[in-house]
Amino acid sequence: MKTEVTRITERGQVSVPASVRKQMGLAPGRQVCWEIVSENTCRMTVVENGGGRLGAAAMRGFARTFRKTRPADVWMRALRAGEKS
Repeated sequence: MKTEVTRITERGQVSVPASVRKQMGLAPGRQVCWEIVSENTCRMTVVENGGGRLGAAAMRGFARTFRKTRPADVWMRALRAGEKS
């Protein structure tokens, strides 16, 4: 593979070259893991979907897959109905 060089921005951001994104199938929002290998080398690994590294925040999106959300007024009616019992 051809070696490509990118530059780190003032905000610490790095662009992944288009050829690398295309070959690895990387899309916006895809997560990567950075690992320091030596003083001048680091390894970027693509995090597999469902890799379990997302933590508790991932549960918010996961919960939507098995339960439909309800508007606040529906929740309030259900809660108030329970108070009358």
